[in-house]
Amino acid sequence: MSNFQQSDTLHLTRMTYEDVSSALANGFDGVIIPCGAVEQHGPHLPLSMDADHAAALAVEIATLLGRTLIAPTIQVGCSRHHMAFPGTISLQEQTYAALCHDYCTSLAKHGFRRIYLFSAHVGNFNALRTMLPRLRDAVGPATEVFAYTNHEAWLREWRVAVEEAGGDPESVGGHADIAETSLMMHLHPDSVRRGQLVAGHVGFLTTEQLNLMWKNGIASISRNGVLGDARGSSREIGETCLNATARLLASAFVAESSGDAADVPTPG
Repeated sequence: MSNFQQSDTLHLTRMTYEDVSSALANGFDGVIIPCGAVEQHGPHLPLSMDADHAAALAVEIATLLGRTLIAPTIQVGCSRHHMAFPGTISLQEQTYAALCHDYCTSLAKHGFRRIYLFSAHVGNFNALRTMLPRLRDAVGPATEVFAYTNHEAWLREWRVAVEEAGGDPESVGGHADIAETSLMMHLHPDSVRRGQLVAGHVGFLTTEQLNLMWKNGIASISRNGVLGDARGSSREIGETCLNATARLLASAFVAESSGDAADVPTPG
């Protein structure tokens, strides 16, 4: 049988079933389910932005949590409010919930005892909140299921990280902005159309504007699909945002699983 301790991956899809069995036997009983979206991100970023971001975050979070593997990213999400822009693919909430259900029940059956869901696309947050009680019922009492859905804390962390790395925190808007553009410069620099970095709707969205966006789509708020300002983006900002967000989510998962606010260890 393969010795997992000699493996160089945390990704389930790169492992054999013997590797997974060995990992579980060695206490790797946590697993992350990263979620993304395939949707427009302005004229300068690819449709894969959220899925790429989720995949990268999962590695950082798994490393911080320890004894945690990574399930394949659910790449497509709930993106109805982006459908005015060509190429966007959107799942119905019940379709997305069914995918998460089947992931969780499969993983629980194999012996994973902690399942962590997060989404790099805020449009999935409402569906995650709604489905969470049903996911917990479906896996049974032996497995814990957690889902991160605090969008406000995520944006606050981005603003702090952007400022720390020398950018303008006011350019953070949450979609194809300085944070997301910088993240892609860090993760996949060749995918960024650097000559087309633009501003969209800059500033906090009012409750009325948010309701309008969910009802009529993001194009009703921003004609180019951007919330925030992509100008001033850099790889340094992207790396800082990635690390800060990973710590935010990992800390939230640790706190929820232990019932206490807790810091996660910094990997060596």
